[in-house]
Amino acid sequence: MSQPAGSDQKLSELGKMIEHMARMLVDFPDQVEINEIAGENTTVIELKVAKEDLGKIIGKQGRTARAVRTVLNGASTKLRKRTVLEIIE
Repeated sequence: MSQPAGSDQKLSELGKMIEHMARMLVDFPDQVEINEIAGENTTVIELKVAKEDLGKIIGKQGRTARAVRTVLNGASTKLRKRTVLEIIE
């Protein structure tokens, strides 16, 4: 996965997974941006997409976002980490 220009940040495996899933869902995959904020106990993964793609990431009644969060929770549980997904408008 390519990072936005000027980004030296290394994504964790979970960040790469979320980035890949988001790119598969949207119309403008090159505008998908992932930012990870590692805290003491929890890592926050911020997902930013093009304004036109926000509805595709959230889905009807939040179903798509809930499904992505469920996959993230399952994967982070396996790695014994706590991870939260924030969708940035």
